[in-house]
Parts: sequence; structure tokens; C-alpha cells
Amino acid sequence: MKKKFFKTFFISFLIFTIAYGGVVYYFVNAEDEIAEGNDNFSKSTIDDDDDELTFLLLGIDTKDILKDNKRRSDTMMLCKMDKSTGSVSVLSIPRDTKVYIRGRKNQERINHAHVYGGPDLSIKAVKDLLGVDLDYYVRVDYKFVEKYIDLIGGVEVDVPMDMDYEDLVADPPLRIHLKEGRQVLYGDKSLQFLRYRKGYKGKGYKDADLGRIRAQQQFVKATIEQTLKPRNIVKIPQMINNYYKYVDTNIPLDVIMKFAMKAKDIDTENIQMATLPGEPKTINGVAYYIPYVDESQELARNMFTEHKAVENKSIDSIDDSQKINN
Repeated sequence: MKKKFFKTFFISFLIFTIAYGGVVYYFVNAEDEIAEGNDNFSKSTIDDDDDELTFLLLGIDTKDILKDNKRRSDTMMLCKMDKSTGSVSVLSIPRDTKVYIRGRKNQERINHAHVYGGPDLSIKAVKDLLGVDLDYYVRVDYKFVEKYIDLIGGVEVDVPMDMDYEDLVADPPLRIHLKEGRQVLYGDKSLQFLRYRKGYKGKGYKDADLGRIRAQQQFVKATIEQTLKPRNIVKIPQMINNYYKYVDTNIPLDVIMKFAMKAKDIDTENIQMATLPGEPKTINGVAYYIPYVDESQELARNMFTEHKAVENKSIDSIDDSQKINN
């Protein structure tokens, strides 16, 4: 595991804290934003009648989420929320996906785009790979995950194996110790679950990063279910404080407002998840995820343009012999 390993984040945090939290933020700051002529507030690329919001989620491990563009993104998810149907689509993009990044001579891992050009270049890399329309991003610091999970009372997940790993040199130090089985995980334990990819002596997910994505997707649905409980919806004021500190987005406040009112209608049955089709390979000692470009673009069209139902076959179809050795 890398020393600067982001502890991940998920669509649930953004939909509900940007949506519900955004309502409060909107009313608190609207007058100031208008008075100052804030372009981010007054202009958006979404028409008044547009029912869909598409954005890129980026996980960045940084001390200042608002200023630091020099860290690699650890987790990338292309997300769409449809307020007319209450549906959510999420396409996970492995961080090691090998792509061309604008301004670079050779193909590199897609998570390097954030180092070279921040969220704007990350958006361009995803657009070039998938051929989708995309303007918005959301960046989240891992600390938000821990505080959010504690706030909603933990999340129940099925830990697929004993998880044991330590890296005391990491910043912050990494200590993972979880037992196999279904259990409720709170802030720190949830981060351990989300960070785990491999343990001592090579033990861990057989498919490395894809195994971690599978864990993420399980966690997403469980978190949304927990968030939707009435006792958590009333915790908006507490969510706002963490939102200020650990979330950075270019989604205008007026757009947040439009979608916030419909967030309560989201049903976990209407959450569609998939992973970028491809396969892990090690090339010249460097671990990559090689995307199947045609299949990936077709999947993106189905999920984000043509509104077709898809099955998440990309994880289960990976051959166990194809491992990422990093």
C-alpha cells in the first residue's frame, strides 16, 4: 500500500451532503454570493429544465482540499443523478487506468492527471477516454468519510476476510485490523475497510484494486440506506461543518439547490453501479489497468446518455491470474 493512500469516499457522501447540506449552505450564503457577484453562483451549464447532474468524484489525500492540486487522485467515480426518476448511476474508474493525458507524450495512469492539472485536467482525461459531456467535479478529503460515518451511526458491511496490515511510516500511519464477517463499522474502522487492498505476505483481494472497488460499491449502498433513515436526515447542521472543511466542488449553488430537493426520493433500488471494462497488466514493472476502450465508451453511453440498464460484469469477469503487482 502506498504511504499517501487515500482512504476513499463514495457517491453517498456527496449526494446527501452536497444536496441536503447544500440547501442550508444555499440559504446561509446566497445573499453574500449575489452581492459579491460570484460567478460560481450565478452561472451554470445546466438548463433550468435539465433533470440530470453529472460530475466526477475525486478522492484526494491532502491537508488543504481547496489548494492542493499536486496529489494524485486515488479514487475516481463518474456519477449521474437524475432528479426526475430518483436514480443514480456510478461508474468506477480504477486509478491505474492507462490513458493519454493532454500535454503528456506517453500514456500514463489516469490518477496522474490531477498532479499535472488538478480537477480540470482529470475531467478532460475522463472525457477523452469515455466521450461523455462533463463539466463538474467534486473533491473530498478522507477525513470527511470518517466524520460522516460516525455522524450517521456507522455502516453495516460484510468484511470478506480477516484484514491485517500496518504501515507506520505512512502519513497518517496506517493500521488495519478487521475480522471477517458482517458487522457495523464506525469512522476509523470504515476507513480501514476501504483502504485495505492487500495484507501481509501478499494476502488480500485476488484482483487487487478491483477488489477494493467491489468493497466500495458494497459500502455505497449501505451508506445511502443508513443516510436515508429519518434520524440522520435531521443532522444537516452537523454535516455542514464537515462539508466546509473537507469538500471542494465547482458545482454552482443554484444547481445544488435544484437537485437537493429531490435527493430524498433516491431509492437504493435505483442505484446503478458498474466498473470500467478492462484488465490489469504489469508493463515494464509498472501496474496498469488497460481499459477496453470501445466497451467502456458504450457502457458510458448506456449509463449517462441513453439511460439503459447495465450489469456490472467487469469485476466478476476478471481472471484470477491477472493480478496487479503493486
